Amino acid sequence: MTTKQYISALGLDVGRKRIGVAGCDRTGLIATGITTIERSSFNYDVEQFQNIVNERQVEILVIGLPYSMDGSLGFQARQVQKYATRLAQALNLPIEYVDERLTSFQAEQMLIAENRSPSRNKGLIDRKAASLILQQWLDARRVSTHSQAAAVEY
Repeated sequence: MTTKQYISALGLDVGRKRIGVAGCDRTGLIATGITTIERSSFNYDVEQFQNIVNERQVEILVIGLPYSMDGSLGFQARQVQKYATRLAQALNLPIEYVDERLTSFQAEQMLIAENRSPSRNKGLIDRKAASLILQQWLDARRVSTHSQAAAVEY
């Protein structure tokens, strides 16, 4: 018995000024940054996303949720949830959230390791953060799918 392993997901790092966007290969193994959307209006955002969704046949949005360090949902996390809900409804797609604490920091550290300036590459940081968010979701999904398959075998 085989279940469908392939999924086309978009990972989003939602910020006030920009949204980092990442996608995955059809095997659902590797997340890579696609683009950064400069926010201007909600309708503009939806238009940009609709093009990506159509082109990549996206089935789900994976949104990074910026929990506070104590694990609570602060103001920024609630803003992201509000935006994500509106976006998902406009695109008619389901959403899943991933704890994105420290992903932007990790993305900045990756740039520094590449001898690139974080202050001059904000869009790249957003894309890298989005790919970290999506990769985290893909890895967790693969582990749970593998666990379910192993349980079915016994």
